[in-house]
Amino acid sequence: MEWFSGLSPVHQALLATLFTWGMTALGAALVFTTKSVNQKFLDSMLGFAGGVMIAASYWSLLAPALEMAEGGNLPSWMPAAIGFLFGGLFLLIADKILPHLHPDKPIESAEGIHPMKKRRSTLLVLAITLHNIPEGLAVGVAFGAVAAGFESATLTGAIALAMGIGIQNFPEGVAVSMPLRRDGLSRSKSFIYGQFSGMVEPIAAVIGAMAVIFIEPLLPYALSFAAGAMIFVVAEEVIPGSQEKGNTDLASISLMIGFTVMMILDVALG
Repeated sequence: MEWFSGLSPVHQALLATLFTWGMTALGAALVFTTKSVNQKFLDSMLGFAGGVMIAASYWSLLAPALEMAEGGNLPSWMPAAIGFLFGGLFLLIADKILPHLHPDKPIESAEGIHPMKKRRSTLLVLAITLHNIPEGLAVGVAFGAVAAGFESATLTGAIALAMGIGIQNFPEGVAVSMPLRRDGLSRSKSFIYGQFSGMVEPIAAVIGAMAVIFIEPLLPYALSFAAGAMIFVVAEEVIPGSQEKGNTDLASISLMIGFTVMMILDVALG
């Protein structure tokens, strides 16, 4: 831990998101062992991921944002509320513009501008990439908050956030690689496309860390922005995706377990 704490926040965020990218690749690598994954397992993993993201949005992002805004010129709730809503709005607009296809959906249901001009593999990768941007940003601003010296932001809390996001990245890799394999793509190409979506997280993390270091007053807005974007992803994609195959009870219990695990990681370690 000492060698890690001695690094700059940008390098810390970069290393942390390399781990989350690695978890995406690990999930995508299942394509080398099987052509399909048990649906109950996949739905439980998605539910777990939703719980992790909800817990991380509050304990690692919104709660520090509220504390950091205290004593400012505005009510402490205002920066958090503004950032949170703008985070969801950003993803909503991106969802309408960026061509993408949600996993296990027919090509006809692709969304965005002129999606039918893209290949199915590209649309699947773009869908997960869009959702990985706020996750990488969240890790970056969390490490940036530690560097800024805020008491509510701790290094162990930022590491716990990265661990939680890494856990929920595993089923994302599976969700891209397996449909491509079932569509007839080779195992190696399915793996490459599956892990490719995680590449955006280190980039977003570095941008987030650098932004809050150089523009410190933005920190409460940046933290709550990342929280709002993650909650949008959970509500729009993760929870519906975990329950659309009928495993509603399993997905709901898994969500609660994921929430509890992330809460323990953040509160106990942070």
